Amino acid sequence: MLEKLFGSKSRVKILKTFLLNVDKKYYIRQVARESRLQVNSVRRELSNLEEFGLLSSSDNNSIKIDNLSNKSKSKKGKTTKDVGFKDKKYYWVNKNFILFSEIRSLMIKAQILAGESFIQRLKEISSPKFILLGGIFVNNDNSPTDVLIVADIDKEKLVEIISELESELGKEINFTVMDEKEFKYRQELADVFLHSILNSKRIVLLDKILDNHE
Repeated sequence: MLEKLFGSKSRVKILKTFLLNVDKKYYIRQVARESRLQVNSVRRELSNLEEFGLLSSSDNNSIKIDNLSNKSKSKKGKTTKDVGFKDKKYYWVNKNFILFSEIRSLMIKAQILAGESFIQRLKEISSPKFILLGGIFVNNDNSPTDVLIVADIDKEKLVEIISELESELGKEINFTVMDEKEFKYRQELADVFLHSILNSKRIVLLDKILDNHE
């Protein structure tokens, strides 16, 4: 859907990288790694998006790229400046762009639609009891997992479906799967991990456990 709307699969992947991480700054090779695209393709799309007004950029002549000090001693004892530094052009989201809120909302909704398609695939190979979307689906970097699935399911088939979802979203998915017995056991123990998932920002797409319990 988004590819048809924005006219480019590469552009959609790059938009997701920025619009789901609106407070981060990226240089070109970072974006290429995040979106799994060629550097030249990323450079072209970033230039287009900056011209459009959605992204801003700056050239930094001394951006620290690791934990090295910006000064170090050479073998002869002389001070060498800018060790561990490189010239890079950084890009970030222009939150003042007039369509920023609308485009970001569209991206988040597209994440959820992708999740719903994922659910349909799950139902083809299992009978899930509980499915929760968190993390990247609700723009919550602190979520313990992106997907929680309670089902008796073939792990190999699940990994295949997860891989398809990752390809569609252009991001790695952290998922948690357990059977109903383990889920209920963790509930009774007030398991910290499960509790943090259920009480963080999330979207519950299927619930045949908690509703029945209530």
